[in-house]
Amino acid sequence: MRRAFVIVLDACGVGALADAGDYGDAGTDTLGHLAAALGGLRLPTLQALGLGSAHPLRGVPRAARPVLHGRLHALGTGKDSTAGHRELMGLVATRPAPTYPDGFPEEVLAIISAAADGRAVICNRPDNGIEAIDNFGAEHVARGDLIVYTSQDSVLQIAAHVDVIAPDALYEICAGVRAALPERHAVGRVIARPFEGSEGAYARTDGRRDYALSPGPSYLDALGAHQVPVHTVGKVGQLFAGRGIDVEHAGATNAVAIDETSRLIDRLDHGFVFTNLIETDQVYGHRHDIEGFARALERIDEAVTSWVAAMREQDMLVLTADHGCDPASPRSDHTREHVPLLARFAGHRGRRHDGPMADVGASVLAWLADAEHDALPGRSFV
Repeated sequence: MRRAFVIVLDACGVGALADAGDYGDAGTDTLGHLAAALGGLRLPTLQALGLGSAHPLRGVPRAARPVLHGRLHALGTGKDSTAGHRELMGLVATRPAPTYPDGFPEEVLAIISAAADGRAVICNRPDNGIEAIDNFGAEHVARGDLIVYTSQDSVLQIAAHVDVIAPDALYEICAGVRAALPERHAVGRVIARPFEGSEGAYARTDGRRDYALSPGPSYLDALGAHQVPVHTVGKVGQLFAGRGIDVEHAGATNAVAIDETSRLIDRLDHGFVFTNLIETDQVYGHRHDIEGFARALERIDEAVTSWVAAMREQDMLVLTADHGCDPASPRSDHTREHVPLLARFAGHRGRRHDGPMADVGASVLAWLADAEHDALPGRSFV
């Protein structure tokens, strides 16, 4: 009864991709620049597994006996969580999703207003989510207008105070916008962002919800076809719009996601667990909070210590990422980078493996079902 666990350290990129310059991201290196800025990282378990062997990092030397390790690259376009997680499971975006560096056009604003029973829109520009709430929260509370913002990525985010628009009502608005957007404005995700508190002390709740475009077939579907149960932790299930997933588990914070993953490691007899650890992106990466980013990594390292100790002989544990969010970048958005690969399983032999991100999905299918999928990209490293 084999099991596989893929843990995504959100935004923990390890060096610019060849086409990063096309995205304005030449020379980016999230973990490399983070380590340099702090004079070194302290990640003993990730170091022992081979993180410093996969990519040079100050304070994280090469491992004496690493697991399978390397760097993975995207085959398709984009540099956000949807593109990254889907690439890991063999779904490659063939064309860029629409982005809105100057804000959304009137056609999209009309769709948002209609879904919200005529409420007006404020902000309507690329913005950091915290800043959008700080700058427009008081106006929203006074008038009831929706705070709408975007980023470099293909996202449409709608923020509302829980006392002005209840979270369930905000989810209904976002679902309505998702359904009504025409193909030319089909952003990768519509994101609900409820917040609470008073002026000067607004804070986002844990009630974020992502409404992604429905994906095509992936390695998740292939696992299901082989009767392998698929569990997701955190926002992963929403990024796949539920397709190919049997059970979605909570994970709005790293603490919750780590606890849920630990519980599944302890109790699950057979199947696949796909976990996102969000805070290195959402809480620290976008704010260029290097000390907070490092502390989050240290807590993840502690969790990985316990996970490795709990692994059974027939288990696979994969640690990777979905994109970068370089603290040295002049912008606060995602960066187009390689992602690390650390894979612990029987027979890994400490090899280096570099390849496309889809190799993760191919390897999970090979490990759990002893199968290949000719229609999907990716080559198993098992």
